[in-house]
Amino acid sequence: METKEVFDKVASRYDIMNDIMSLGAHRYWKELLIDWLSPDKGMHVIDVAGGTGDVARRFLKRVKGNGKVTVCDPNDFMVEEGKKKRTYKNKIEWVVAPAEDLPFKENTFDAYLVSFGVRNFSNLKKSLSEAYRVLKPGGKFYCLEFSKAENETISSAYSAYSSIIPVMGKIIVGDEEPYKYLTKTISNFPSQENFKKIIEGSNFKKVNYRNIFNGIVAIHHATKIIDA
Repeated sequence: METKEVFDKVASRYDIMNDIMSLGAHRYWKELLIDWLSPDKGMHVIDVAGGTGDVARRFLKRVKGNGKVTVCDPNDFMVEEGKKKRTYKNKIEWVVAPAEDLPFKENTFDAYLVSFGVRNFSNLKKSLSEAYRVLKPGGKFYCLEFSKAENETISSAYSAYSSIIPVMGKIIVGDEEPYKYLTKTISNFPSQENFKKIIEGSNFKKVNYRNIFNGIVAIHHATKIIDA
């Protein structure tokens, strides 16, 4: 199953999908992402693989609507679902485009956010290069993604839970195949340290990360610094 087909199928149930895969914890994790961003009023943020705009609206709520978000997602069905939501509707620009080929000028955004989307990028290196290009000098990169638990017992328990996610998907939304695909992408994604090295290889500086829930989820952060 290809990435586009997966998200075509789940677009109308995307928020339910996130609740299933994280037992609702994704809401808390996304708030932690915005906490680390520590947004200022007037910021222009790009939310890549932004889905229906969940993270975008959390950012706008935090700055009391005094900011702008460009939600960029490769799936037009997802974007149409997002446009149906009224909250901060006039503060969000919707763009259908892949992370590998962003249709924006360089040095455009104050921050680049990607939440549970980076593991679905078809070309990770090219996507990170694009992230670097569109950020302003001093701009920040933040990535929230499923990762590798530090504790072996927790890792085993999480693996067992992941194996039943497709069954839950079948029961709740009527199709298990998208969930098989998505749990596989989680398993195949690099560890925290390996992903840190990949980000550093894309010219970003001050790359670090924070583990959440013992590393089941991690937030990676980096800065675009132009050497004088």
